[in-house]
Amino acid sequence: MVELNFKTNLKKLRKSAKLTQAELADKIKVGQRTVSTWETGVAEPDMKTLSVLCNFFKCDFNALLNKN
Repeated sequence: MVELNFKTNLKKLRKSAKLTQAELADKIKVGQRTVSTWETGVAEPDMKTLSVLCNFFKCDFNALLNKN
């Protein structure tokens, strides 16, 4: 079974893009607290939002979800 590692991968992608949580949130039209809950593992985005994140970071679902 593949271990999901969304929160870590999202944080790495955001930091490599030199964005704050608030800046990312603004760009994908969610609240900063939403991004914070994703990065702390409290919540996860739905499939539509995962697709938005993949488009924004120009990556596939595996890059966002799977353990590196």
